[in-house]
Amino acid sequence: MAPAKVSVLLATYNGSRFLNEQLESIALQCVDSIDIWASDDGSTDETLGILRVWQARWSKGQFNILQGPGKGYVENFRSLAVAGALSSPYVAFSDQDDVWDSAKLAVAISCIDESKPELPTLYGGRTRLIGTNGVTLGMSPLFGRKPCFSNAIVQSLAGGNTMVFNQAAAVLIAESCKMTSFVSHDWWCYQIISGVGGRVIYDPIPRIGYRQHSDNLIGENQGWRARMKRIAAVADGRFAEWNTRNLSALECCRDKLSDESIRVLDAFERARISRDFASIYNLWQHGVRRQSLPSDVALYLAAALGRL
Repeated sequence: MAPAKVSVLLATYNGSRFLNEQLESIALQCVDSIDIWASDDGSTDETLGILRVWQARWSKGQFNILQGPGKGYVENFRSLAVAGALSSPYVAFSDQDDVWDSAKLAVAISCIDESKPELPTLYGGRTRLIGTNGVTLGMSPLFGRKPCFSNAIVQSLAGGNTMVFNQAAAVLIAESCKMTSFVSHDWWCYQIISGVGGRVIYDPIPRIGYRQHSDNLIGENQGWRARMKRIAAVADGRFAEWNTRNLSALECCRDKLSDESIRVLDAFERARISRDFASIYNLWQHGVRRQSLPSDVALYLAAALGRL
């Protein structure tokens, strides 16, 4: 048993099909104290009933059921980060349809505890991709480059369903969530924690089964289909739109960023406007890169074409 207390921030919406299995896997974690903060975003199926059954029998800590803002999963997680992130030394995000390995939280806590408590620290990693029947379909991409803000500004590193963070990071995330919205909660956590000079841990070993099904809002991130989707996002301007929203959020929190992160942020904003070779080369000098060479090529091509 890991002598720790964790708050699990669970966002739900019409998740009755797999919710019991996810909650069972959280109950089986080899951590003895877990508070659940479940925010339901207006489910019309049996999700709320399932949550109430689990609330009545939960023995590891508190089980809180909140009413979500009704504005989609990003705002639901954002509201959870503000409401439930400060009650425990460790905080984890949870989707409603995955399956966690029993040591998922204990491993994350062990990694986080290598940092000083006052240093904002985020743990995330790879996932096993599983089907509706729980059978493994493959793995999420394995990233080899060191997590840093110059990567975070152009790429999300790990899914929110893998993320665990310490209270210093939870305070930072909650404060930033009160100030701004963003494209996705997991990408934002990577950006703001690396942006202030915190520590980001990437675990190459999958610790959860990430469910793939037709109702997924965000699916698997590898293979030719996923690559074509990323190319399409650049071509139709979605990538540029995401960057605009992320940069606006980062500007709201500019006073929290490290000096180096501000230099990277400013270089990125100049490259989006000017599109000249000098500005694009400046991105390279500041280490603005994705996690693979083909993705780097796409990134700098997008900059050259004004799609950044």
